[in-house]
Amino acid sequence: MSFKIDWSSRSKLRGPREHSIGELVRKLCAKLAPQAKGISISYVDDRGMRKLNRIHRGINKTTDVLSFPASPEKGEFHHLGDIVISLETAEKKAKRFDVSRRRQVEALIIHGFLHLCGKDHEKDAGEMMALQETLEKELLGDEPLPMSKKRGRKPGSKLKTLKSGSRVVVTGRAAQAILRREKQQKEKPSPKASKKTKTALKVKPKTKIKLRTKAKPDAGKPRRGPGRPRKVAAVAAKSAPKPAVKRQPRKKRTVKIRSGVIS
Repeated sequence: MSFKIDWSSRSKLRGPREHSIGELVRKLCAKLAPQAKGISISYVDDRGMRKLNRIHRGINKTTDVLSFPASPEKGEFHHLGDIVISLETAEKKAKRFDVSRRRQVEALIIHGFLHLCGKDHEKDAGEMMALQETLEKELLGDEPLPMSKKRGRKPGSKLKTLKSGSRVVVTGRAAQAILRREKQQKEKPSPKASKKTKTALKVKPKTKIKLRTKAKPDAGKPRRGPGRPRKVAAVAAKSAPKPAVKRQPRKKRTVKIRSGVIS
């Protein structure tokens, strides 16, 4: 079975197809993935590329090319994967580098094909970009475009692992959050160190502290009650027993009788 290329387009611009770059795709397959039986190449606009980039990589902006490797099981059709190219972004870069749209798309197809074969310029030490330059010179007979030399991760970007297990590159706030999380993990003490700190922080049992109590007043002294303080002498005089008073006998009165006539 010959190598099959599935072409599709959802862009207003027209991209090169079988008659112009089909031979380049077959040469890449024979050189890098001889076991593959087919590949899909799609052209989209910046709006569609931005949506794909946001969903699959978490980056809310457009890009020039995305690759989606396939993982067929044994016995199934060995599909290598999908390459998606934004013709709007390719057109802008072609004008910037003063080349044709076809030449720019050829460089993007080589770049996307290397990703389908497992290469990743965001993780290696420049091997993928060096291989792309070699392929452009060998298969196209032309000098590599400047874009192939300037690609790579932006400074400050970080790799984020999604729930599905795939890893994406994030920038901005998402990258800052990953940096903060890494710093917190570094600052956390090890389990051995935490045990030592726990034992060091153990406090000895509290000793009973005797409180100083005020001396109780003598029983003979009068206690002060609420309100204004009373004089000790006045309280003592009131509390002292009174002496018994002898009663004197009353004197009898003498009644004088008046003289006179009572009628």
